[in-house]
Amino acid sequence: MNYNTKRRIAALFAVPVLLITAACGSDSEKGGSSDGAVAEVKGKFGAQPDVVVPKDAKAAGKTVIETVTEGSGATVKKGDFVRLDWTVEKWQDDKPLGGTWAQQQTPAAEGAHPQSVERLGQPSQQLPEKVLNAVEGKKAGSRILVQGTAGDLVGENLNPQSGLKATDTLVWVVDVAGAATVDSKAEVKGTQAAPAAGMPEVKAPSQAAATITIPKGEKAPTALKEQVLIKGTGPKVEAGQGLIAQYTGVKWEDGKKFDSSWDHGGATAFQIGTGSVVQGWDKGLVGKNVGDRVLLVIPPALGYGANPSSELAKNTLVFSVDILGVA
Repeated sequence: MNYNTKRRIAALFAVPVLLITAACGSDSEKGGSSDGAVAEVKGKFGAQPDVVVPKDAKAAGKTVIETVTEGSGATVKKGDFVRLDWTVEKWQDDKPLGGTWAQQQTPAAEGAHPQSVERLGQPSQQLPEKVLNAVEGKKAGSRILVQGTAGDLVGENLNPQSGLKATDTLVWVVDVAGAATVDSKAEVKGTQAAPAAGMPEVKAPSQAAATITIPKGEKAPTALKEQVLIKGTGPKVEAGQGLIAQYTGVKWEDGKKFDSSWDHGGATAFQIGTGSVVQGWDKGLVGKNVGDRVLLVIPPALGYGANPSSELAKNTLVFSVDILGVA
């Protein structure tokens, strides 16, 4: 886990190292400049785009945001959760500097591939703020071009090891693969089942982290254990979707809480079924239903056992997860 203020479930995330880092700043200027060119984007939504720059052309002097193709889904609003494909290239250099399509060769369940799952209005570890904000007001299913200098789009967070200068023009192409509106304080409602034999007990007070009690005298299981405590009626969670949830996690060994979404502003989202989270989450949550409250007991081998630097590498992890929605 990367324990940071954004998401301490961070222990669950495998965040790729990019040539550029997330940025802060004001909204981008929309519209190009007559003294320069804008890249052309070829290819269909959902497939890796071909970014074409006129040979020896000078880039437009202002940041440009264009809808390449418009989707037919809901309009994305500030505060929405979004699942994105994206790529970024340097002007007149057709080698991607980073992106999700480059990860499509990574083995993943059911053909899904890693994508970025973000919430508009919150910092991103993968996308500069101006690029992420460009999807606001667009419809799910849209492909968007964002073109501007590294200094404008990335700002002071430009990675000095990337070899990029502030004056270099960058071209981003972003596909809005999914979007959903879920309140930060949302929680699963319903009659909760009693714990199965040998399973921890969960008490989930409204608007607060769950209390999870480890059964006395029980040894930690060596295989994944799961139980649906509240059965939802929503759609099944599919591999590759962005899963929106409230969660609380404790260590089996001492019962101490190590993280909860309620400690960090409420509902959070992550991609499920593509290796973006620990195996115990991928195995235990794909196929569940929106509206479920799921109890997971995850042995080290399906948690952080393969990462000896993690302080949770030797722990069996227990999570109560409320599945609030998917994007």
